Amino acid sequence: MVQKIFELLSREVKGLHETAYLIGLFTILSQLLGLIRDRLLAHLFGAGQTLDIYYASFRVPDLVFASVASLVSFSVLIPFLVERLTRDRDRGAGFIDSVFSFFFFLIIAVCAALYLLAPQILPWLMPGFAASDRLSELILLTRILLLSPILLGFSNFLASIIQAHRRFMTYALSPIFYNTGIIAGIIILYPALGVVGLAWGVVAGALLHLLIQVPPAVKTGFFPRLRLDVAWSDIKNVVFLSVSRTFALSVGQLSQFVLIAFASLMAAGSIAVFNFSWNIQSVPLGIIGVSYSVALFPTLSRLISANDRRKFLEKMVVTARHIVFWSVPALVLFIVLRAQIVRTVLGTGQFDWQATRLTAAALAIFAVSLLAQNLVLLFIRAFYAAGDTRVPVTVNTFSAAGTIAMAFLFLKLWNGYPLFGYFIETLFKVESLSGTKVLALVLAASVGAVLNAVALWFIFGRRFKGFSQPVLATFYHSFSASVIMGAIVHGGLNIFDEVFNLNTLPGIFFQGFSAGLFGLAAGVIVLLAMGNLEIQEVFAAFRRKFWRVQAITPEQETL
Repeated sequence: MVQKIFELLSREVKGLHETAYLIGLFTILSQLLGLIRDRLLAHLFGAGQTLDIYYASFRVPDLVFASVASLVSFSVLIPFLVERLTRDRDRGAGFIDSVFSFFFFLIIAVCAALYLLAPQILPWLMPGFAASDRLSELILLTRILLLSPILLGFSNFLASIIQAHRRFMTYALSPIFYNTGIIAGIIILYPALGVVGLAWGVVAGALLHLLIQVPPAVKTGFFPRLRLDVAWSDIKNVVFLSVSRTFALSVGQLSQFVLIAFASLMAAGSIAVFNFSWNIQSVPLGIIGVSYSVALFPTLSRLISANDRRKFLEKMVVTARHIVFWSVPALVLFIVLRAQIVRTVLGTGQFDWQATRLTAAALAIFAVSLLAQNLVLLFIRAFYAAGDTRVPVTVNTFSAAGTIAMAFLFLKLWNGYPLFGYFIETLFKVESLSGTKVLALVLAASVGAVLNAVALWFIFGRRFKGFSQPVLATFYHSFSASVIMGAIVHGGLNIFDEVFNLNTLPGIFFQGFSAGLFGLAAGVIVLLAMGNLEIQEVFAAFRRKFWRVQAITPEQETL
């Protein structure tokens, strides 16, 4: 039985849509666990200071993960691994050992330093907690969570080796184990240890995320080993390529860091509202954008290595079309059904109706940029596969700077021109609530993501002629069907308002579910009537039973 499980985790998957749907299927399971995690947190704490501190304690570890662990991310390592493992297996093994050893000592040294400096830097980084009697709690949680980037960094290093062999199962499963550890921390460790137990649950999830990567990594025959005689030339090449990507990720995390710092100065619960709405909108982001971009990246790397620009463009067009195809309806559904979604996911215990309405408004603003966020993931991996780190780092830097600038601007407008804030509040029906200023930060993040995607699309389209036209055609189809779908969903909410008891959780869920189902059916009919190519390809992938894809020949495991 154990051997069969290991074989399942180590098998190779073929086919872009099949791989993306397989990853997406497990991503759905992971995201469901993530929603259960958030529901438990909302039930226990509501949108208040405790969760503000909990979420703020992730900022420094997340920045470490983006700035240090990204040195050995799949986006950087897979092109190196594909090239070296194809030409010389021994050289590939030496490359893996050298990079792993360098990363091992680097990330431990960085986290140890931040552990010692936490009491000095956190009051400055999170000014809203500087004078709080719970500052010591923020410091303690941050110190515990510094174990997470170490464990997740090691896990992603192993995942790079595994994905270079076109094995995606453990990558798809690892977030499920991660969220399982966090949920265990909420249910088991929190009653025993208090809020500290929540942080230890995150560490336990990170450890599980790492451990599941071990068996398939061992089976590849390239499990990394610590060594002191590292090949500095290999490390130099990796660092040279990854430093741009690391900087791009770091400035992205830095912009979010600034937004959370602003939120710490606002009403209690602002950080929690920001994070809850971000987590919910990340469900389609993980299912669509991450699944397709991860599935495509090894293929793009091989095509660039073979200097086949035509097929590279073809794969990008197909993937972008399907991302647009799925993202636009999801965007519309999240905007129209925002209250039903938030109330179903979080509306329990200490999470009251005011928190629900405010989180729903933030979710709708985030959802506006959903398509943009998904495309950014695709474009960035395409540029990395092509060996171009300059474009992503430049665009991400300007996007992050723009996001921070817009946060300053929107807050200034909110404070100095009440009409601006009133317009946003009225648009999302939260004008009677307190703490709405956090929506200015959400708006800045959403606009920044859209500008990022537009810039990357423009540059990619100039380099690869023929990309934009077929993708825009899909956008036209998807947008047209989604508008009709959204109108039907909105009308359905009014109809099912009379059918279900909206004072109960099942009533709210089935109101949104029923209206959404009718809207989706209408959207499918419209797409079929328009002769949409993507929906035909989706049906074809399901007919091939993507969840039963077979491993390809063992000889290709060396690629």
